[in-house]
Amino acid sequence: MNIIFAGGGTGGHINPAISIADFMRLRHHDFKALFIGTRRGLETRLVPQAGYDIEYIDIRGFDRRNPFNNISVIKKLIKAKSDCAEIIKRFEADAVVCTGGYVSGPVAMAASKLSVPALIHEQNVYPGLTVKGAAKYVEYVAVSFDETVSHIKQKEKCVVTGNPIREEILKANRAECRNKLGIKDNEKFVLIFGGSLGAERINNAVVGILERFSGTNIKILFGTGERNYEDVLKRCSNVGQGITITPYINNMAEVLSASDLVVSRSGAITVSELACLNKPAILIPSPNVVRNHQQQNAKEFEDAGAAVMLCEDDLSSDSLYSAIISLINDAGKLECMSENMKKYARSDALLKFEELIIEMCKKGKQK
Repeated sequence: MNIIFAGGGTGGHINPAISIADFMRLRHHDFKALFIGTRRGLETRLVPQAGYDIEYIDIRGFDRRNPFNNISVIKKLIKAKSDCAEIIKRFEADAVVCTGGYVSGPVAMAASKLSVPALIHEQNVYPGLTVKGAAKYVEYVAVSFDETVSHIKQKEKCVVTGNPIREEILKANRAECRNKLGIKDNEKFVLIFGGSLGAERINNAVVGILERFSGTNIKILFGTGERNYEDVLKRCSNVGQGITITPYINNMAEVLSASDLVVSRSGAITVSELACLNKPAILIPSPNVVRNHQQQNAKEFEDAGAAVMLCEDDLSSDSLYSAIISLINDAGKLECMSENMKKYARSDALLKFEELIIEMCKKGKQK
């Protein structure tokens, strides 16, 4: 089966596509994948690293502030749609999987014109413009949360799949991970990170609280991000026992499984991983994302009693410390939050995507 994957811009759009492709490659000997992206996003690095071929188109999002700029955007869209049609025909695609980003629009449109079945996946609770716009061109709209269906016009196309979660995260054993990390039964473990690049506001708040946890039964692992690591290390030179500071967390499956509480951003993949592991969380949404998706994700989890949302406007060392202490010392609250996380857990997403892809391939052969 020849499957085209389209997703671009951020890791949140690209990594789900790679996870699906990896899963299909392991389970189907005739599986072939081709990615379509732009030269401006992380796909230029992530897709080749994963061992897949990629072709590029030129497309940008609509400018809602300066409508006159959209004349060139429309011209690019027309050209991109034509380019995508040529790529789909040349690859002899049986089906198309779009995982978001501006690139998904022209790919879905081209697939529809060629009668090649396609699906588009929304990672966040509230769908973005690309997903809403592409929904009429695809066979299925794969969504990650039940709530998302109510925001899609073509509800009959919606399938609740969840977000694809890496198997290493799903299979991690909490007791084994805590033992490997040297965390004792009477110790609490708090994991704090702001993403692979880090988050300066989170880092500044965390720097101001680490000494308060030094030498206590509350252990901290703090992932600063590569670019801020040296600066944070200089500012935390007096931090003592039980505090670990690292630029990048390479064993995320292990430390997530071992944690009692997680402090993180609220990107779609992150909150889905937390849900699958039933991890209580303090979510600090990034204000620098399109349509404020992270705050919408965090609010959904907070409203369900599964997490506490702490917006950047309210973020300080004192507010973060208070939030951590009030939760980590309340076993009943943590247990309740963990239980509430379960309603969002979708650990079989990859199997559901496999079913949809196989179904699309069958439909394509019938046309």
